[in-house]
Amino acid sequence: MENELKKQIKFLKIYSFILTVVVLTIGLLGCVNDCKHSRFKEIDVERINIVEKTGKLTMVISNRELQHPGIANGKVLPKRERSPGMIFFNTDGDECGGLIYDGTKKEAGFVLSVDKYRNDQLMQLQYNQESAAGKVAASYGLKLWDRPDHFSAGQLLAIYDSLKSLKNDQILKAGIEKLRKQGLIGQDRMFVGKNQLNQYGIFIKDGDGHPRINLYVNEHNKVVMQALDQNGQLIPFN
Repeated sequence: MENELKKQIKFLKIYSFILTVVVLTIGLLGCVNDCKHSRFKEIDVERINIVEKTGKLTMVISNRELQHPGIANGKVLPKRERSPGMIFFNTDGDECGGLIYDGTKKEAGFVLSVDKYRNDQLMQLQYNQESAAGKVAASYGLKLWDRPDHFSAGQLLAIYDSLKSLKNDQILKAGIEKLRKQGLIGQDRMFVGKNQLNQYGIFIKDGDGHPRINLYVNEHNKVVMQALDQNGQLIPFN
């Protein structure tokens, strides 16, 4: 009888051990599966990096302090002041656009940018507002740029950093103007929306940055159509 009791106790211990292992295994497997898809009602975070399985960065959602400085030609740019929002990165790892925003009693803004491959923005949906002396000036609309095909943002930044390292404002301004005349910086070409003069319409520039066509309704509800030459002189309509 005593031996039979010992056998039963031994069997119960083994059974209990096996059951515990099975329960723990099921629990761990359930945790692993759950971790692949978790749901939160609320989460506080200062920055989120969206990455591929390889770890390659594809998007950053961040506050101002931790915002990504950007990547050009595969090189991470030096730390700089950037607004909070989202920064997008293409398959080659370069920044290719983003959404930023900010707002204070003095000024406010919201910008959604689409960048050219290895260059700066080509299109922006933008809103800007400034307040001074009790007056508010605001503009909002779609803005388009021209960017060179043979000169990247990384090359431009390298030249700019070299000029800036000389610590001479005149040389810096002259260097930037030379790059502009060579068409290496890019030029804004068209704005469709409301400008700070309360004009609603289409405003087109030539490749050198000269206003050429203005079609808008002014603050007095008057329709204005203008064609201009490179010197800003009106061209009569036939």
